[in-house]
Amino acid sequence: MSKPDRLIVFESPISRRSLLLGSVLSSTAGRVHAQDYGPGAPPTRYPDPNVVVLDKAFARYKVGNTPIRRLYTGMLWAEGPAWNGVGNYLIWSDIPNNIQHRWIHDDGHVSVFRNPANYSNGNTFDWEGRQISCEHGTRRVVRYEYSGTVTVLAERFQGKRFNAPNDVVVHPDGSIWFTDPGYGSLGDYEGFKGELELKEAVYRIDRTGKIEKVTDEIFKPNGLCFSPDYKKLYVADTGSSHYPEAPKNIKVWDVDGSRLRNGREFASMKLAMKDGEKAGLADGIRADRDGNIWASAGWVGEGYDGVHIFAPTGQRIGQILLPEICGNVCFGGPRRNRLFMTASQSLYAVYVEAQGAHIC
Repeated sequence: MSKPDRLIVFESPISRRSLLLGSVLSSTAGRVHAQDYGPGAPPTRYPDPNVVVLDKAFARYKVGNTPIRRLYTGMLWAEGPAWNGVGNYLIWSDIPNNIQHRWIHDDGHVSVFRNPANYSNGNTFDWEGRQISCEHGTRRVVRYEYSGTVTVLAERFQGKRFNAPNDVVVHPDGSIWFTDPGYGSLGDYEGFKGELELKEAVYRIDRTGKIEKVTDEIFKPNGLCFSPDYKKLYVADTGSSHYPEAPKNIKVWDVDGSRLRNGREFASMKLAMKDGEKAGLADGIRADRDGNIWASAGWVGEGYDGVHIFAPTGQRIGQILLPEICGNVCFGGPRRNRLFMTASQSLYAVYVEAQGAHIC
């Protein structure tokens, strides 16, 4: 694997000039500007043209004097970024290579964190700082304990194996919510090929370990996140990868304790571009403190792939354009104002004037 680009960050208060630069609007969706992210590449001219303001509501979140940076490359399919606030590091999965990586904030050092990782996909940390991972290879959700042991949180439902748990989030009530679309069991590249034994669904594990199915009203539930107040659950549907009739959208439900109610479309992934309307897929998603949803996106090409940002109303207000399909995102850094993006073979990051709504 190649070495990460050298990263030097100077923390300073936001200046008036920065705010003015950040308010520069870009009115054209789908306009990508070629950028060399390799070692020795020339610097980006500010404001970074690949942080795109589609609506003035996004202008306040764009930092005018900061670039998108590639922090590391060399993976096969990067996924599952999660920020550890105690250790000031990011972990993520390289699913086909069956490992987890760690990027350390202090000096940008990257190392292999866990090898093998049972073809892990989504990761998060619970309210006690313990890592939780969705494993494709074992078709289960696990928690890594302080002692170094592994606790299996979910492996079967009604006597049947899960398909291949994909992404996971935690709730303040101690419950753990995860999706099970089954991608890791559809072939031998990201896990082990095997029969899907359950209807694709979203599940909840309560504090006692009881597992409940909260909804299967979605073709292939993928990335998921709560609203800042935990009253809504958003889930990306990537079912069109295998079901032609599946919509390309993000759905939302109202959270009523352990139940989900009133499922509906939150946002369509259709985007009017210079050569016509295109629709890709949202994958991993995160909410900021203002209730905006930051969705990884891809499978269209230049001008679409990267991150799409939606207001709480579901209106697309901004984009972060990347040269690779983006599989997942999370907020991190000491102030949780840096968006980390696992995109195909690389890890990218950009500072924004938004803070993640949750612990990772």
